[in-house]
Amino acid sequence: MDRETEEVNPGAPGRGLVPADIEAAIKKTASLENHAEGVAVLAAIANRATAALHQLARAEANARKGQPEWGRWASLVNASRDAVLRTATCRQTANQLAAISTPPPSPGSREGQETDVPPRSLEP
Repeated sequence: MDRETEEVNPGAPGRGLVPADIEAAIKKTASLENHAEGVAVLAAIANRATAALHQLARAEANARKGQPEWGRWASLVNASRDAVLRTATCRQTANQLAAISTPPPSPGSREGQETDVPPRSLEP
């Protein structure tokens, strides 16, 4: 196994491999202090990855029509199309959350104490 790759699914050699830098970026993003920002980035990554998967699967399915493995490629096209639609919804919702979210209060902050500033409205 390449040192640059972390095996995510050890029971299936050669399958489920995620490059270590990608895994590190995902973990770093998931641990952002502002969780709404983190989910927006992760949802965008998921949507782009599924879109690339769908494009590749569709090209391969078209190239393999009439061959024995065509059915599996066509199945991947269908599943990846569904994933693209679902991750697009995740991305849209995550972006909406990021737009209205504020970072959590830092330890020792005065959040929750009375101030002269009125609370921010979430209404547009």
